[in-house]
Amino acid sequence: MSNNRRDVLAKVTGKAIYANDIQMPGMVFCKVVRSTIASGRIRSIDTARAEQVPGVLRVFTAKDIPGIPNQPCDRPVICGDRVRYIGDAVALIAAETREQAEEAAALVQVEYEELPANFDPLRALDEDAPLIHEGGNTICRWKTQRGDVEEAFQHCDHILERDYVTSRVQHVCIETEAAVAYTDPVTNEVIVRCPVNSPFVIRKTVAETLGVPYTQVRVILATIGASFGGKNYDIAMASSRAALVSTLLGRPCKVWLTREESILEGTKRHPIHAHYKVGFNDDGKLQAMQVRLVLDGGAYKSKTFPVTTRMAIEAAGPYIVPNIDTISTSVYTNNVYSDALRGFGSPQVDFCSESLMDEIAKELHMDPVELRKKNMLYEGCTSTTGQHMTNVTLDQCYEALDKAAQIQERRARIAAYNASHTGTKKGLGIAFLHRGESFGAAGQGIDTASGMIALQPDGSVTVASSIAEVGQGGPNMLVSVVHETLGVAREKIHVTPVDTGYLTDAGPTVATRGTVFSGGAVWKACLSVREKLTGYAEKRLGTRDVVFAEEKITDAKNPANSVALLEVIGDAFNNSDHLNSLGYFAAPPFNYDRSTGVGDAYWSWVYGAAAAEVTVDLKTGAVSVDDYFAVHDVGHALDMEEVKGQIRGGVAMGIGYALTEEVDLKEGRIRNLNLENYIVPTALDVPDQIHAIALEIPSEIGPLGAKGLGEPATCNVAPAIINAIDDACGKRIRELPANLERIVLGHSMSK
Repeated sequence: MSNNRRDVLAKVTGKAIYANDIQMPGMVFCKVVRSTIASGRIRSIDTARAEQVPGVLRVFTAKDIPGIPNQPCDRPVICGDRVRYIGDAVALIAAETREQAEEAAALVQVEYEELPANFDPLRALDEDAPLIHEGGNTICRWKTQRGDVEEAFQHCDHILERDYVTSRVQHVCIETEAAVAYTDPVTNEVIVRCPVNSPFVIRKTVAETLGVPYTQVRVILATIGASFGGKNYDIAMASSRAALVSTLLGRPCKVWLTREESILEGTKRHPIHAHYKVGFNDDGKLQAMQVRLVLDGGAYKSKTFPVTTRMAIEAAGPYIVPNIDTISTSVYTNNVYSDALRGFGSPQVDFCSESLMDEIAKELHMDPVELRKKNMLYEGCTSTTGQHMTNVTLDQCYEALDKAAQIQERRARIAAYNASHTGTKKGLGIAFLHRGESFGAAGQGIDTASGMIALQPDGSVTVASSIAEVGQGGPNMLVSVVHETLGVAREKIHVTPVDTGYLTDAGPTVATRGTVFSGGAVWKACLSVREKLTGYAEKRLGTRDVVFAEEKITDAKNPANSVALLEVIGDAFNNSDHLNSLGYFAAPPFNYDRSTGVGDAYWSWVYGAAAAEVTVDLKTGAVSVDDYFAVHDVGHALDMEEVKGQIRGGVAMGIGYALTEEVDLKEGRIRNLNLENYIVPTALDVPDQIHAIALEIPSEIGPLGAKGLGEPATCNVAPAIINAIDDACGKRIRELPANLERIVLGHSMSK
């Protein structure tokens, strides 16, 4: 049943207000002057010519920041005396119009003392490598070490070693970064209106920049034109710069980035270099695995820590490996800096582990599906981290995939096609998936969420949550939680706009935690109110065993015995009672040893399986994804159409990751700064039909049994396609993306 999302009409008719749509009397425009070198000290900044441009109000440098420009190793709002990548902000121009600000920005002259730079993550830890930050080039290192790998290798029938490399990719939201800031003349609060997935993080950053208490800053969400993880630190910079200019000039200020600026400055998915050494026996059973991962964090740390740790935990894939030795190391370089992009590190290691499983199968002349089934996680097994695994549904995901895709029959059709075609070949690729929900034991910060509900005397409900609507249908998910828990009609449920001045913190809308945590908090609030209403209903029905549905409270054993929900709400208010509740949802303490990476890594896990059928043009290297099947266990679909849309969107992103998307970086300089040569998939690049298959095997944790889906939807797409390419033409692609050159020549021409 569809929720009939309430934000759709405004978006498709153009009435939705995005940050760049906001206009205010007296508003000024801010433009960033950026570093043109990758590493150096700022010797001087000459702003004289820029200040002469008509309409220019002021040029701001780091010395104008009243608070702190950045936390250690975080990207500065404006650099003080040091720049670390091409695109770092060195000054801000405030002008009456955007065109005037742009003209002036080009006239600012910065004198640098250029310093040695390093762009190679594999060299970052060498003794002679230039230091990006004081204290060394290691951002963090994470381990998963269990059993005795070296001893196990000695008894394996086979040892296989492989290297994999993933690309640096862009979030490519339709909406680029923007923010508007102004001061409320009555309360003297600094108001920031922006699109962001973590409004309380923005409040913190802006407050620190201005040197004011958190309570003096309010963040109000504008309509968000997608996020995929990017509307976070990038928006923190835009918001802080807008707030700085606005506060110091006493006028509203807008910051808006062009596509080129967004690609130049914006965060990217971490590229990795991975070395896998795996030991296995003739029967295909995995015995030992050694993994070494190096992540390019770029110039600043951002969310590299949780990405690094997730990779160390999930590097072996959804398989049982008795002996594991994984070290995941992230390093600073003078490249554009990295951050989470739909997956928090999972897409990278999923590509590696699922490619490796196909390579092992080929080594053994074994069916790749059978190899996976021999080694996959199952109910009650022990994972690579030593976690006792429960609610494992990987086998059911594959059964659903096999039923939908008809794997053996499809392979027979593909074989017949290949026998009769010479210029093109078809192939089928399989990829499994497991992914820890939310931050897990190795995450940063407190993993909690809160949400409030208030039943009104007329039977309507107000829901307050700071979950961000980044396109996933978060507010509608909350409507479904209230509707299914209390039986209130959907049209009577109102979700308040996100405003940090009036809401409690639901945590960031990232890491596939929105449904479980924000939905869970509202669900707990609903349960509290339902308990109170049950007490009043008992006086009318003579039982507490009741069902809430269709605006009624009904005796579970006697459907004829019911009372209107509105009457029971009236009973509560007539007794001077309230029907408000604050729900709080928190991850439990984890039994996890951070020194070894052994223990309960995540509170809950989600599972999936995918199959991709492709056609490869042997002459040009062009790959067509002809058919795609994606199975995900979602626990409980609060809106099945939303679920299927989420899966299809994730597949489209995964196709880009697999085949086309790559930031072309040469000595720290991005050479594809627009969408003419940064290639994202279009409607012509995805299959006519993406078979989105949702299993509903309820969770014991999430609201009404729901599980997360946002990031898993894209995580195992690339390996399924890469495995299909190898199946089609025998070309094993170990470096993403599998573009034309890598398929035909075996390497990229841009390197």
